[in-house]
Amino acid sequence: MKQVRDYIRTIVDFPHEGIMFRDVTTLFADPRGFRMAIDQMLHPYAGLEIDKVVGLEARGFILGGAIAHQLSVGFVPIRKKGKLPGTTISQDYTLEYGEAIVEIHDDAIAAGEKILVVDDLLATGGTAEAGIKLIERLGGEIVSTAFIIDLPELGGRARLEAMGMEVMALCSFDGE
Repeated sequence: MKQVRDYIRTIVDFPHEGIMFRDVTTLFADPRGFRMAIDQMLHPYAGLEIDKVVGLEARGFILGGAIAHQLSVGFVPIRKKGKLPGTTISQDYTLEYGEAIVEIHDDAIAAGEKILVVDDLLATGGTAEAGIKLIERLGGEIVSTAFIIDLPELGGRARLEAMGMEVMALCSFDGE
């Protein structure tokens, strides 16, 4: 029986030499694989108080929208700087090859709302940490963070757990 991990394609030397890119588009393209991933990602949260799902750009939008729909809650995107039309707050963070900024609408989350943060991949944790900081600045309370893939050797899980976050991932790849 196939597992979520079996639907994920690895592309060697993308986007740079030495990188093993974990491509979830093959998972998304397969109806059974996609359904399995969504079901497994939302299962731990069924019955918990969650007001909104926050998806991190860009694949987190695909997952977050589907999970929010299944949980019957709202969806909020965290986007790269300059992509949201309304008034935003922003957070900068460090990438492996530089810096970036993410934003959220300043009225997207009300103080005290329970939030589930979703993305496809947890690597260094920089994007997730920036998203968490934005949510917390708006007064949101993060219930958990959920990912399809964890790359443990890059330290993202440890980084988020050091912030007091619960981290759930469907599978991991250890430098293979």
